[in-house]
Amino acid sequence: MRGLFTALMLVSGSAGAVEVYVNGVNVEGLTNQSFEKVTVRLDEKGNVHIDAPGYSVKRVTMAEPKETQPAGTITQKYFLVTEQTSPGATEYDIDVFINGRLLRSLGSAEPQLVTEVTRELKPGKNSIILQARKQPESKERPRSTAKTNVFRVIIGEGGARNDQVVLDKQLITFTRTAAETNDVTQEFTITTR
Repeated sequence: MRGLFTALMLVSGSAGAVEVYVNGVNVEGLTNQSFEKVTVRLDEKGNVHIDAPGYSVKRVTMAEPKETQPAGTITQKYFLVTEQTSPGATEYDIDVFINGRLLRSLGSAEPQLVTEVTRELKPGKNSIILQARKQPESKERPRSTAKTNVFRVIIGEGGARNDQVVLDKQLITFTRTAAETNDVTQEFTITTR
Protein backbone atom coordinates (compact mmCIF):
# COMPACT_ATOMS: atom_id res chain seq x y z
CA MET A 1 0.00 0.00 0.00
CA ARG A 2 1.56 3.31 -1.07
CA GLY A 3 2.27 5.75 1.70
CA LEU A 4 2.09 3.01 4.30
CA PHE A 5 4.73 3.47 6.99
CA THR A 6 5.94 0.29 8.57
CA ALA A 7 8.46 0.61 11.38
CA LEU A 8 10.13 -2.72 11.81
CA MET A 9 12.04 -3.57 14.92
CA LEU A 10 14.98 -5.77 14.04
CA VAL A 11 16.87 -7.76 16.60
CA SER A 12 20.21 -9.31 15.71
CA GLY A 13 20.03 -13.05 15.23
CA SER A 14 22.50 -15.71 14.21
CA ALA A 15 24.64 -15.09 11.13
CA GLY A 16 23.83 -17.04 7.96
CA ALA A 17 25.48 -17.59 4.61
CA VAL A 18 22.80 -15.57 2.78
CA GLU A 19 21.77 -12.12 3.95
CA VAL A 20 18.42 -10.45 3.34
CA TYR A 21 18.02 -6.69 2.86
CA VAL A 22 14.84 -4.63 2.72
CA ASN A 23 15.34 -1.17 1.21
CA GLY A 24 19.08 -1.55 1.81
CA VAL A 25 18.74 -2.46 5.51
CA ASN A 26 19.98 -5.88 6.66
CA VAL A 27 16.96 -7.58 8.26
CA GLU A 28 18.72 -10.51 9.89
CA GLY A 29 16.42 -11.99 12.52
CA LEU A 30 13.23 -10.49 11.03
CA THR A 31 10.29 -12.89 11.12
CA ASN A 32 6.56 -12.93 10.50
CA GLN A 33 6.40 -10.03 8.01
CA SER A 34 4.92 -9.76 4.53
CA PHE A 35 5.41 -7.07 1.90
CA GLU A 36 3.24 -6.25 -1.11
CA LYS A 37 4.25 -4.80 -4.48
CA VAL A 38 7.99 -5.33 -4.08
CA THR A 39 10.92 -6.14 -6.35
CA VAL A 40 13.22 -8.99 -5.31
CA ARG A 41 16.72 -9.47 -6.70
CA LEU A 42 19.68 -11.69 -5.83
CA ASP A 43 23.22 -10.32 -5.94
CA GLU A 44 26.39 -12.18 -6.97
CA LYS A 45 26.80 -13.60 -3.43
CA GLY A 46 23.24 -14.93 -3.30
CA ASN A 47 22.08 -12.21 -0.92
CA VAL A 48 18.41 -11.28 -1.27
CA HIS A 49 17.54 -7.60 -1.84
CA ILE A 50 13.90 -6.56 -1.46
CA ASP A 51 12.99 -3.13 -2.80
CA ALA A 52 9.74 -2.22 -1.06
CA PRO A 53 8.43 1.25 -2.01
CA GLY A 54 6.04 2.63 0.58
CA TYR A 55 7.72 0.76 3.45
CA SER A 56 10.18 2.27 5.86
CA VAL A 57 12.62 -0.07 7.56
CA LYS A 58 14.87 0.90 10.44
CA ARG A 59 17.19 -1.07 12.66
CA VAL A 60 16.63 -0.72 16.39
CA THR A 61 19.55 -1.96 18.47
CA MET A 62 18.67 -3.44 21.81
CA ALA A 63 21.14 -2.45 24.49
CA GLU A 64 22.96 -5.32 26.13
CA PRO A 65 22.67 -5.42 29.92
CA LYS A 66 25.59 -3.66 31.51
CA GLU A 67 27.64 -5.38 34.16
CA THR A 68 27.33 -2.26 36.30
CA GLN A 69 23.57 -2.66 36.81
CA PRO A 70 22.64 -1.95 40.40
CA ALA A 71 22.55 -5.05 42.56
CA GLY A 72 19.58 -5.84 44.71
CA THR A 73 15.98 -6.74 44.37
CA ILE A 74 12.93 -4.93 43.10
CA THR A 75 10.74 -3.95 46.05
CA GLN A 76 7.72 -2.69 44.07
CA LYS A 77 5.29 -4.70 41.92
CA TYR A 78 4.81 -3.75 38.27
CA PHE A 79 1.74 -4.45 36.14
CA LEU A 80 0.68 -4.19 32.50
CA VAL A 81 -2.95 -3.21 31.96
CA THR A 82 -4.87 -2.80 28.69
CA GLU A 83 -7.95 -0.64 28.18
CA GLN A 84 -10.20 -0.50 25.11
CA THR A 85 -13.34 1.55 24.67
CA SER A 86 -14.64 -0.99 22.13
CA PRO A 87 -12.56 -4.18 21.70
CA GLY A 88 -11.47 -4.62 18.08
CA ALA A 89 -12.54 -1.14 16.93
CA THR A 90 -9.01 0.29 16.59
CA GLU A 91 -7.81 -2.75 14.59
CA TYR A 92 -4.36 -2.39 16.19
CA ASP A 93 -2.28 -5.25 17.55
CA ILE A 94 0.49 -4.21 19.96
CA ASP A 95 3.70 -6.13 20.69
CA VAL A 96 5.32 -5.48 24.08
CA PHE A 97 9.09 -5.96 24.41
CA ILE A 98 10.85 -5.74 27.79
CA ASN A 99 14.65 -5.50 27.73
CA GLY A 100 14.82 -6.84 24.17
CA ARG A 101 12.52 -9.83 24.69
CA LEU A 102 8.97 -10.14 23.38
CA LEU A 103 6.72 -10.27 26.44
CA ARG A 104 3.52 -10.80 24.45
CA SER A 105 1.37 -9.63 21.56
CA LEU A 106 -1.84 -7.86 22.51
CA GLY A 107 -4.67 -8.41 20.03
CA SER A 108 -7.16 -5.67 19.25
CA ALA A 109 -10.14 -7.98 19.80
CA GLU A 110 -8.87 -9.46 23.08
CA PRO A 111 -10.57 -8.63 26.39
CA GLN A 112 -8.84 -6.47 28.99
CA LEU A 113 -5.54 -7.84 30.25
CA VAL A 114 -4.12 -7.22 33.71
CA THR A 115 -0.83 -9.03 34.35
CA GLU A 116 2.15 -8.61 36.65
CA VAL A 117 5.45 -8.02 34.80
CA THR A 118 7.79 -7.60 37.79
CA ARG A 119 9.76 -10.78 37.06
CA GLU A 120 10.48 -9.55 33.50
CA LEU A 121 12.19 -6.44 34.87
CA LYS A 122 15.63 -6.01 36.40
CA PRO A 123 16.77 -3.65 39.16
CA GLY A 124 17.48 -0.18 37.74
CA LYS A 125 16.81 0.96 34.17
CA ASN A 126 14.67 -1.12 31.84
CA SER A 127 13.85 -0.67 28.15
CA ILE A 128 10.21 -1.11 27.10
CA ILE A 129 9.29 -1.06 23.41
CA LEU A 130 5.68 -0.99 22.23
CA GLN A 131 5.09 -1.72 18.56
CA ALA A 132 1.58 -1.10 17.19
CA ARG A 133 0.54 -2.60 13.85
CA LYS A 134 -2.71 -1.71 12.12
CA GLN A 135 -4.45 -4.99 11.18
CA PRO A 136 -7.60 -3.98 9.29
CA GLU A 137 -10.14 -6.66 8.44
CA SER A 138 -10.88 -4.74 5.24
CA LYS A 139 -8.71 -2.10 3.59
CA GLU A 140 -11.77 -0.48 2.01
CA ARG A 141 -13.89 -0.23 5.15
CA PRO A 142 -12.33 0.05 8.63
CA ARG A 143 -14.39 -1.06 11.63
CA SER A 144 -14.18 2.49 13.00
CA THR A 145 -12.46 5.81 12.33
CA ALA A 146 -13.52 7.49 15.59
CA LYS A 147 -10.87 9.11 17.79
CA THR A 148 -12.94 8.05 20.77
CA ASN A 149 -12.25 4.35 20.09
CA VAL A 150 -8.91 3.79 21.83
CA PHE A 151 -6.58 0.92 22.66
CA ARG A 152 -4.37 1.86 25.60
CA VAL A 153 -1.47 -0.04 27.21
CA ILE A 154 -0.41 1.10 30.68
CA ILE A 155 2.56 -0.11 32.73
CA GLY A 156 2.84 1.04 36.31
CA GLU A 157 3.62 0.34 39.94
CA GLY A 158 0.88 -1.01 42.11
CA GLY A 159 -0.53 -3.93 43.98
CA ALA A 160 -3.47 -6.26 44.42
CA ARG A 161 -6.11 -4.98 46.82
CA ASN A 162 -9.52 -6.55 47.41
CA ASP A 163 -9.15 -8.82 44.34
CA GLN A 164 -8.30 -5.83 42.13
CA VAL A 165 -5.03 -4.45 40.80
CA VAL A 166 -4.57 -0.80 41.69
CA LEU A 167 -1.87 1.21 39.91
CA ASP A 168 -0.38 3.73 42.32
CA LYS A 169 1.92 5.23 39.68
CA GLN A 170 1.57 5.03 35.89
CA LEU A 171 5.01 4.85 34.27
CA ILE A 172 4.03 4.27 30.63
CA THR A 173 0.86 5.08 28.72
CA PHE A 174 0.74 4.11 25.02
CA THR A 175 -2.46 4.88 23.10
CA ARG A 176 -3.70 4.22 19.56
CA THR A 177 -7.09 5.31 18.21
CA ALA A 178 -9.28 4.00 15.41
CA ALA A 179 -8.69 7.29 13.57
CA GLU A 180 -4.96 6.51 13.24
CA THR A 181 -3.72 4.32 10.41
CA ASN A 182 0.08 4.22 10.66
CA ASP A 183 2.20 1.61 12.42
CA VAL A 184 4.19 3.00 15.37
CA THR A 185 7.14 1.82 17.45
CA GLN A 186 7.88 3.73 20.65
CA GLU A 187 10.62 3.10 23.20
CA PHE A 188 10.36 3.94 26.89
CA THR A 189 12.82 3.68 29.78
CA ILE A 190 11.62 2.98 33.30
CA THR A 191 13.64 2.68 36.49
CA THR A 192 12.45 0.07 38.94
CA ARG A 193 12.55 0.50 42.71
